[in-house]
Amino acid sequence: MKRVIAITNQKGGVGKTTTNVNLAACLAQAGKSVLVADMDPQGNTTSGFGVDKHSLERSIYTLLLGEAYLEEVALKIDGLEGLQLLPANIDLSGAEIELIDMPQREMRLKNVFSHAKYLFDYILIDCPPSLNILTLNALCAADTVLVPIQCEYYALEGLTQLMHTISLVQKKLNPRLAIEGVVFTMYDARTNLSAQVVDEVKSHLEGHTYKTIIPRNVRLSEAPSHGLPITLYAPTSKGAEAYEQLAQEVMAKNILASKGALK
Repeated sequence: MKRVIAITNQKGGVGKTTTNVNLAACLAQAGKSVLVADMDPQGNTTSGFGVDKHSLERSIYTLLLGEAYLEEVALKIDGLEGLQLLPANIDLSGAEIELIDMPQREMRLKNVFSHAKYLFDYILIDCPPSLNILTLNALCAADTVLVPIQCEYYALEGLTQLMHTISLVQKKLNPRLAIEGVVFTMYDARTNLSAQVVDEVKSHLEGHTYKTIIPRNVRLSEAPSHGLPITLYAPTSKGAEAYEQLAQEVMAKNILASKGALK
């Protein structure tokens, strides 16, 4: 079953872009066709794949405005066969103003994916760390939401806000939107706090958490500065191993969902 997954959290610095880049890479290396959409004007997912965001002729911004076709914007990534990127840069920050008067402004990305979603096994969307028209576009285009949560004190507070947002989108804009799952990031086994956060979130979400937990890892922190996902930068690191396990979980969950849809 084809799947469009929005990777989002209204809190910044939770490993959202790291998860987007590395999960996409691991899915591609597992033989899946993957499209990555960078919906954050900071363009960190774009640079995380080694693309110079300052020299883009076309980007997801031009797609949203209807000034280019997906085939003209999508970039292939060296070393990752089957993966394509819709890049972004600071131009995307202007989309909020330019989309205000456009018809179905929250559905622009969904319309972009109307045919593309049948060409890829997975489409992953990296959302900005705020609730704005770009995030709404992602949530309207998505089938599910994957939520990275940093193992720190205010994790549950941010999660409560996000769940409220998802509920509103389900009621008003995208009734099929579901929770893909929560993945814990920046886990530090040396502290009691990380374990406490995991236990607390699990008790609130009743099975919507992944078994895979992403550890704090120096190699994961270094990889973006080299423009490489962790499996190309440090394939034997604990970070690479964790994201490979997460990709396996995501694929297994998709298989179960497909079987359920066929019943």
